[in-house]
Amino acid sequence: MRLPRLATLLGGLLLSRRGRSFAGRHAGKLALATLAFELWQKHQASRPGAAPRAAAKPNAKHHARNRWSGRPRR
Repeated sequence: MRLPRLATLLGGLLLSRRGRSFAGRHAGKLALATLAFELWQKHQASRPGAAPRAAAKPNAKHHARNRWSGRPRR
């Protein structure tokens, strides 16, 4: 089973001394944010017509996006 990205992020946070200090002070907020994110993901997956991310377009090729350079178009 693959670990969720958020779990690996929180695990990495707990590896450093400052990370443990931060997590200790903000444990409630981190728990609520994690729960809210998991519920949002579940809601997105249960929408009608929603395909799993991996199976959405398996043969689609990535295309380069035009990025705005900051200059107005002429």
